[in-house]
Amino acid sequence: MYYLPMATLTEPNLMRLYLRHCVVGFGLSALFVGLLLWFDIGHLGRLIAGSDIGLLAVFLLWFFHGTVFGSVQFAVMVMLKTDKDNDDTDQGTLVPAAVRAGSGRI
Repeated sequence: MYYLPMATLTEPNLMRLYLRHCVVGFGLSALFVGLLLWFDIGHLGRLIAGSDIGLLAVFLLWFFHGTVFGSVQFAVMVMLKTDKDNDDTDQGTLVPAAVRAGSGRI
């Protein structure tokens, strides 16, 4: 996992990072679809094996799950990335505010 400041990620590095996570997502998708068919969840394996367009169905399952898993993989990496030079640490001082509790109805 990469923990680089956003300024050091140039466009080719960012694209390489995205493609690397897409490959991981498509690998996870192949594993997921293989397990889905192996354990015959919802009789999906039997349905695909008995169909004349079963290979198309397997390809579409793999492709669309791969896009979802790859995108989620990349999004999690981006959200977990930290910037070391974050200068927003000064939150100021907190001052308690007096609030009067009203007994009347609005």
